[in-house]
Parts: sequence; structure tokens; C-alpha cells
Amino acid sequence: MKDIHDELTQLHNRRSFLSLLQRQIGFANEKHSQLALIVIDIDHFAQINGASGFAFGDHVLQHLAKQVAAVARTQDYAARIGDNRFALILPRILNQGHAELAVQKLFRLLEVPIESDDIRLTLFVTAGAAVCPAHATHPEFLLRKAELALAAARMEGRRYLFSADSPQTQDLSDLWDLEVEMAGAIDRGEMRMHYQPQIRISDLHLIGAEALMRWNSPSRGLVPASVFIPLAERTGQIKQLTLWAMNTVLRQTAEWQHPWGPLSVAVNLPSELVSQRDLPELVENALHLWGKDDIRLMLEITERSLMDRESALDKLTCIRKLGVRISIDDFGTGYSCLAYFKNIPADELKIDQSFVAGLLTDTASADITSLIIELAHRFGLAVVAEGVEDPATLHKLKSGGCDIAQGYLFAKAMPSSEFQAWMKAYRPGEGTEAGSAISGDASIL
Repeated sequence: MKDIHDELTQLHNRRSFLSLLQRQIGFANEKHSQLALIVIDIDHFAQINGASGFAFGDHVLQHLAKQVAAVARTQDYAARIGDNRFALILPRILNQGHAELAVQKLFRLLEVPIESDDIRLTLFVTAGAAVCPAHATHPEFLLRKAELALAAARMEGRRYLFSADSPQTQDLSDLWDLEVEMAGAIDRGEMRMHYQPQIRISDLHLIGAEALMRWNSPSRGLVPASVFIPLAERTGQIKQLTLWAMNTVLRQTAEWQHPWGPLSVAVNLPSELVSQRDLPELVENALHLWGKDDIRLMLEITERSLMDRESALDKLTCIRKLGVRISIDDFGTGYSCLAYFKNIPADELKIDQSFVAGLLTDTASADITSLIIELAHRFGLAVVAEGVEDPATLHKLKSGGCDIAQGYLFAKAMPSSEFQAWMKAYRPGEGTEAGSAISGDASIL
């Protein structure tokens, strides 16, 4: 029993898994049948251990093991192959769709929160999968394909990917090199903060900006945030990056000279940091060092941050008492729950740009946008539309009662010095397409 089973979870251990994988692939090749391998990782497991303790971390591992085992059919094999990595071997599948059904079943089982003592947590995982013989016919190569798919899913912010869907040129060694490079990026001065203006729709007055992180690598050039942010989250570097961003933003904005009066500046706060015990203290320290009366800090969180509801709401309430405002980013794409919406300590909702992009052509996007605006206003929240790129969309948002717009129609994100120059030169509506949209000029529609 001890030789083939993991002591904590009682699933097959890595040694047993590799032996089973080799045997089952041999059978599949011999009988010309298909086999799927699914590799599963817990999202932000290091942060779970750090915030709730290793005993709860073990409970999380046992919980996931139970759900993975529940997905397995009689002929399938479930294993724990790493610290927080699990695997499913699915022999004799008819097609890839059967493996996708297994992944979806696991996601559904994990929708039920884990409860232990006073901790309640909804567990999120990322999965990568590969199929024999379509992707590989050798155990080592099939495992590598599945792990590459998992890494690609993390980088793209997706819940799962199959090998055929993952970037063919992306190699694990490249990810590891990127991970090493990023570890010293702050010290080498490669990280930058850029600012994109936020405009009050009613009169096109500048009311603030969103701060966006950029990484200019000497060897790779500009690395997309969609690549390095998930990597930082996976490797535990996201807290350092976020604290650097918050302090840098407060320091830079304190030096701004402009004619617009008090401004709001928004900094993105990753979901795993929202529930950390020291978050209010870290925010307070940054405000003490760099805070200025005419710059008001806004922290942008995602709906996912609220899934560990009790802990998150407590921390956010403490932060708001410091005079910091809270914005819920990409609203409508995550895990909205109207049952506790009225209790969220927030000041603002941001409509995801996917809805904004379809506002003029897609009825569903327009209806969802209208519902979000109405819901937010009923609870006293301001509404920001991001990704506004044309006057017609701005006009539609204004007629729907949206409060604030952000997007290329006004300006792209730019370094602090360029943003200062832009602020001094900006004149609301003077000879601009945006101004025509607000005045209701039908020629723009």
C-alpha cells in the first residue's frame, strides 16, 4: 500500500503513476485505442498555505484528491504526482470530448466550497491535457505535452487547455528562463508603471487613471502582462510586484503637476492578496510614505477575489477606512452572486471590455451592460467602461447612464512623464470625436 499510494491522499503516488502510464499507453498502442492524460494544479496553493496554515493546506489536498477520484471511472487512475499536482489517466476514450467532460465534471465538483473550522474557501484549479496517440505515444512525451498545456493555460488565464490548443513554440525551458529573469526585474529597473486616463462621461472631465504594469526585458523586449502576471502568481512573486507597483504609483503621482484637481489612481490587486492578513497594514504603510491629499488610491479587485468572502470583506472594509476606494474589475465575467452583492465594500464597478466591444453589434452585450449599470447605481456604485475605442460606443454608454470611460478613444496607457504632459494638454471635447459623441452629434453614429 505504502509503495504505490500517496500517504496523505491515498491516491497513486508519482512512482506508481509513471508505471501505470507506461503500461496503459502500451495497451493503447497495441489495441489502437485512445488514452487521455489530465494534469491538474491547485491555483495559488502557496498563498493558501501562507494565509491559512499547512494543516488547512493538507485538508485542501485531501479535498481535491477526493474530487479527482470521484471523476475517475472504474478503469481510470487518479494520482498525486507533485506537491499540489494531480493527474488522471483515462484509458479507452472515444475522443477528446470525453476527457473534456471529465475536466468539466471536476470543475463542477469544486464549486462547493471547502469548510474547515472558521475557514471557507472555493478551490480553483488549472488543468492541462494530452491524448495518445494524437499528441504523443510515449509516456514521458505525453506527460510533457500535458504539462506544457497546463503551463500555457496559466499564461493565457484559462482554466484548461489540451495540447493541440497550446502554443507549439512555447517550451517549458523558456518559461523557466522567464521565471528566473523576472525575479530580478525590479532591482534591474526593468519594471515600469504606465497610466491610462479615466474620463467622466457627462462632461469629459479627467477624474483619474488606471496604473498598468509593464516589463521591458533587455533580452525579450516588452513582455505582455498576460504572460508575466500569471507567471508571477504561480511562482509567488506577485506580492512583491504588487507592493512595488502600489508604492511606485503613489510616489509618481505625488509629483504630478496638473490643473485637474483631486484625481483617483487605480492599482490592480491580485486575488490571492485580498485575503492576506497583512494587506491593510501594507496599504497603510504605502500611504504613509507617499500619500498625497489630492491623489486618492483605488484598488481594483476581481470578482474571484470575493469567493473567500468573509476574509476578503473584512480586509476590504479595513482598507476603505484608510480612505482607499475599491473597484471591482471585469464585472460580469466572473462569479457574481447577487445574494451578497449588497454587502460588498466597493465604490465602483468596471464593465469588462468584452461587453463594451460588442455594445453596438451584440444585443446580449448591450443588455448585460445596461443591467450592470442599473444594478450598480441602485447600490450607489459608480460604473466604469473600459476598452472604449470609438465615439459611437461612448455615445451609447452616455445614453445608458455609464459614469466613466477609459480606452484608446482618449489615450493609450503611457509612462508617468508622458501622462503629465497629456494632462496639461488635454481639453475636454475641444475638436475631438469624443466631444461630438457627448454633444449627441448624429454624424458620428
